[in-house]
Formats: sequence, structure tokens, C-alpha cells
Amino acid sequence: MSANPEAFGGRQGVMPRRQERFYRVKLINEILKSFALRLDDWQGQSFILSNRTGKTEIVDDLMAVWPAAEKMIGRQLDPTDPALLAHLRQQTMGH
Repeated sequence: MSANPEAFGGRQGVMPRRQERFYRVKLINEILKSFALRLDDWQGQSFILSNRTGKTEIVDDLMAVWPAAEKMIGRQLDPTDPALLAHLRQQTMGH
């Protein structure tokens, strides 16, 4: 992989890798804030999941976020839950 976003000249309209990573974190945080959690990028290599009390866990990739979040809140977290999605839609429409 290249740090040069122009190395993939045929990929017009595709975000540079770092920008895409931040965008994904932003989207995941929209879900996580409903559970009082936050995800931050850590040096482009892994992620830090934290709660409001300061408890943190390092996760290696985005697939590991959900199990770590479930462990942190002590219950199952389904990002595709219809009630959660309706809540997120309502929040989006209110802004």
C-alpha cells in the first residue's frame, strides 16, 4: 500500500486511505454515542474505544469494535437493531 493517494490513479472519487479511516470512525461514533462510548484512531494502526468514565480498550481493527463495546457496556450491541437505527434517523433529522 502506498501513502501517496495518487498512486491509485484509476480510483477517481475514492477517498485517500487516511481520510476514509477517519470517516469510518465518525460513522461508528454516531452509533457508539448511543451507548456512551467513543472510538478514536490511534496512529493509523489501531483504535481506542473508551467510555465516559475513562475506561479504554485498544482494538486492532473495526471488526473488533463491536465485541469490545459489548464487553465494555456489559450487554449485546447490535448496530443493525431497528430501534437503534430509528433513533439514529430521528437524531439526524433533528439536526
